[in-house]
This record gives sequence, C-alpha cells and structure tokens, in this order.
Amino acid sequence: MNLRRQILRALVLPLALSYGAFSHASETFPSKPVKLVVPFPPGGITDVVARLVAPLAAERLGQPVVVENRAGAGGVLGTTQVSQAEPDGYTMMLGTISVLAIRPALTKVPYDASGSFDRLTLATRAPNVLVVHPDVPARTVPELVDFMKKNPGAMTFANSGTGSSDHLTTELFWQKTGVKGVHVPFQGSGPATINLLGGHTQASFRGLPDVVEHIKSGKLRLLSTETDARIEEFADAPTLAEAGVSGAEVYSWQGFVAPKGLPANVHKILNEALVHALNDARVKEGLKNRGIQAVPSTGPEFAAYQQSEIDRWKAVVKAGNITVDQ
Repeated sequence: MNLRRQILRALVLPLALSYGAFSHASETFPSKPVKLVVPFPPGGITDVVARLVAPLAAERLGQPVVVENRAGAGGVLGTTQVSQAEPDGYTMMLGTISVLAIRPALTKVPYDASGSFDRLTLATRAPNVLVVHPDVPARTVPELVDFMKKNPGAMTFANSGTGSSDHLTTELFWQKTGVKGVHVPFQGSGPATINLLGGHTQASFRGLPDVVEHIKSGKLRLLSTETDARIEEFADAPTLAEAGVSGAEVYSWQGFVAPKGLPANVHKILNEALVHALNDARVKEGLKNRGIQAVPSTGPEFAAYQQSEIDRWKAVVKAGNITVDQ
C-alpha cells in the first residue's frame, strides 16, 4: 500500500466507522432514556404539560422520558442549550410561544428560533382573555376603549415581563384600537395576576388557566376572549372580534422541538410517540382541567405555524417600536 493510500485510509476509516455507528444508533432508537427539557422552573404550566405527556410518550417509546428543568433568562438559557445538543433524538424540549416566537421577534437570542430546531409537533394551545379588576367601570371592550380614549395613559395593564406574550398581546390590542395604556411588567405570570387581583393594576391579557378560578369567583371581570370562537365555559363572553377588534386572536401555545439534524426515522418515532401521548384521553382530560387544548400536528405543520407567529410578532414589535427596555 503506497503512502497516499495509507493517508486516505487513515482519514476515511474513522469517518466511516463513526457514520456506521450513528446510522446503527438511529436504527435502534431509542436504546436509552430520552431527556425532555423544560426551559422554565418546576411547577409552571409548561412543566405541568411536560410531566403529563412524558409518561405516555415513554409507553410508546419503550424508554423513560425524563423531564429536566433548565430555567434561566426567561427560557432562553435552556432553549440555547437544547439548540446546541447532539441531534440524536435523546434531547428534546417543550418550547413555548415566548421562546420560539415572541422573544426572537423582540431581541437577539443565542439561537435561531426556526433554523436551530427540528419541529416535532405542536403540543397545546390555551386561550388568552382580557380581564379587568372589578373596580374598573368598563363592562365591555367598547366601554374600555372609550374610557381609555377619554383618559389617555390612565389604564394600567399588568404583564408577566417585558417581551412576554401578554406584553405584546397588549401592544397588539392597543395598535388595533388606537388607544394607549401603561405597561406594568412583573417577574412572571403569578405576580402579575396577584397584583391585578389586589387592584394595583387595572387590566391584563392573561392565559385562561391563570385566571379561570378568579373569573368564576368574581374577583376578576372577563371582558372578552382572544379566540376564534366563544369558549364554552364562558359562553356569554364575546370574542375580541365580536367586540369590534378584529385580527387580535392570540393563543398561548407550546410545541416539542429537538436540535436540528435529526435522522428522519428518529424524527418519525418521536413525533408518533408525542402525538400518541397528546391524543391520550388521560392527557386530554388533564389539559382540559387546566383550560388547555391538545393540538398535535406533523413537524411541517408546526414549522409553518411557528414561522407565521414569528412574522406576526415581528410586525407588532416594529409597529410599536418596542424594545426590551420598555
């Protein structure tokens, strides 16, 4: 064997062995536990959904699905770590509208919201609602808009942090109605809701799971839903479109992603396991009890939906000249 051939063999053989090992691993996937990253602290709604889905997905995969919380920087830390993980199927993440659409539309993040991930399936969506403290005189959306026009800058809107979905949803509402209030950001949904309940702020766009019991108890007044159709549980509440504000439908959604570059068969196995779990009656019931709907999909369907959301929120950010300092 001449020297040239020896050099080529030395270069090519390790690559061939590596490819063969990777190919074999993907053919036998999964052969060990799969990690499901939640980029938020334990106890939040994303964590709850992940822990509902994980055992049912594990049944289908034949391997444990281990939920791991990697909180930090509003979900950016864990999302970045997942974007940099090996695309072998053993790491996936339950992402949200915040980290996969809104945050990237608002500011530069260390990952490409669409290009860094393989989208496995859309998972859930929850309706957002417009609620006010009972002391607010407005009992309908038109009355609220009229009050804000007559009292510019007087109405305070609680949100769960600058760049959050409820922050930009409020901006969208202001842009659609031509009114302007005052943003009052808090560190998370819980503090925002608590301050609204205490009357320290007057209005807010909240995810229905956050406020459903407070609406039922009369501690908050429901003015409208941001949904395509009325919510069965609150059939008397009009949608924003019915209240005269079109194009402002907003859902808080979640979806499963994995690092970009999954082998096709691994993508298929994960999608099927997750869709199986999301379609399970036990998961559906657990989600429904929290005001959440399971909406499993194909990977391409999720990718198209996510991109439409990124484009939408980029337009809202641009029109409102919004920065993370607001």
